[in-house]
Order: sequence, then structure tokens, then C-alpha cells
Amino acid sequence: MSTIRDDIRRGLNDIWPAMVAAAPIGLLFGALAAGKGLSPLEVFLMSAMVFAGGAQFAAVELWTTPAPVAALVFSTLLINARHILMGASLAPKLDGFSRWQKLLGLAYMADENWALAEKRARTHRLTPAYWFAMVVPFVSAWLMTSTLGASIGAVLGDPKRLGADFAFTALFIALVAAFWKGRVTFWTVAAAGIASAVTYRLAGPPWHVGAGAVCGLAAAWLAAGSDARLVTEEAKA
Repeated sequence: MSTIRDDIRRGLNDIWPAMVAAAPIGLLFGALAAGKGLSPLEVFLMSAMVFAGGAQFAAVELWTTPAPVAALVFSTLLINARHILMGASLAPKLDGFSRWQKLLGLAYMADENWALAEKRARTHRLTPAYWFAMVVPFVSAWLMTSTLGASIGAVLGDPKRLGADFAFTALFIALVAAFWKGRVTFWTVAAAGIASAVTYRLAGPPWHVGAGAVCGLAAAWLAAGSDARLVTEEAKA
């Protein structure tokens, strides 16, 4: 059985690669937000109160003056809807958490710490020490890098010319690879990716997020059902 110190050490060891990978994403977001007229303080407040990288990028992409409130709310809701499924999968594993620890911890749940927590739960019991050892430094790093990006955005110029816009994609590729389970994962990723790309070209954001989620879920259900039938038939044989 691990001690609190062990769990803290494990959480810090697990999260630091994601923090490094997310640093250019934070800088990119801050620079893009500054380009739309947001001050460093406004970027800091958005990152602290919203803390949703994908939704923040979508909001900045749609940002105009005056702000299209309805479009911003809808796009944020659509993109963050994935947190419903993520929270549902993680909640049964948080039996050792108090109510406030669950509420505070899940409020700052990101794809990275969710994925690492799910991986950890395969072999160890999730504890508040492990979870917050991941969440606190990760959130702090996002606040610092996004604010720094807004502060030096004019110096950086267009971050896309440096290829920094691919950092977001690269990080998600690494997360998917950690959960690779063969055929089911392949069809899920392929369906979600193709649907997202096609919808992005035809309808633009944020519709590609919903299309990718629906098609990915459908593909996962069909592929998993097919695997289950094959296992049943082999057992009968």
C-alpha cells in the first residue's frame, strides 16, 4: 500500500511530461488571445475560471467585438461535453475523496490528468494526494504559460509559423497512444478523425467536435460489439 508521499511523488512524476508538452500550447493560446485584443490579465482570468484548452482556443477563434455570446456559449458547451463522459468514468474511482475534493478536483480535470488517472487506476487506488499532485502543478503551468504568451505575443509573432499550433495535436496523439487497445481503438480514432476533418471543412468549428465525438462513439460501440461476438463464437467452438 502506497503512502501519501509515494502518491505525491508518483503524481508529480506522471504529470511533468504533460506539463512540458502543454507549455507551447499555453504560449500559443496566450499569443492568439492577445492578437484578438485580450490583455494578459484577461487571459489569466479566462484560464483560471474556464480552464479548458480546447474551448478556450475555440472561443478565441470566434472572438470579435462585440463578442458573439451565444456562439461562444454553444461552442464551449459542445467542446466540453466530453467532460461528462470523462467524469462519469472517473467518478467511481474517487471513493476515497471527500465531496469538496471531488468538486474541486473535477472542476480542474483536463484530458491529460484524466488519462493519467485512468491509467493509474488500472493498478492502484486513486487518492487525493496523487490527483492533486497532478492537478496543482498542471493548472499552475497553464496559467503561467498562457499569461506569458499574452504578455510576449507581439514578440513571438505568428506562433503558427513556428509549428507551435501542432503541439496541441501532438499531445492528444500521445494520450491516445497510451490507451491503444488494437482494433477497437483504431476504428474509434479513424472514425472520429475522418468525421471531424470532413465536418471542419464543410461546416467549420465547433461542429467538427460534435461530429467527431458521435462518430467515434458509434465506431467504438460497433467495433466492441463485433469483438464480443467473435469471442462468444470462439468460446462456443
